[in-house]
Amino acid sequence: MHCLHIYELVFNYLERRGEWRAEHLKLAWQAHERGELLLAGALAELLLFQGDSAEPAERFARSNPYVLNGLVKTWKVRAWTTVVGDQATTPVHPDA
Repeated sequence: MHCLHIYELVFNYLERRGEWRAEHLKLAWQAHERGELLLAGALAELLLFQGDSAEPAERFARSNPYVLNGLVKTWKVRAWTTVVGDQATTPVHPDA
């Protein structure tokens, strides 16, 4: 299962994130090292997780210093049914 963790940021997020950025990145790298977080970056405030459930992505959000310190207004985790690519969880080929 792939899950997308989607942020809605406060208007002054870039000005405020510095204080918690190292802690946020540490949390992200730890999730990556456990094989839960595939990729993350500054594209649409989106993080891609993988696992048997949405729990790792939800746990990340609940402990994220950006969430805990009010830089993120809302967050949600959505399952993403991936069908194309080497890491697709439900591969679908055109000849199927």
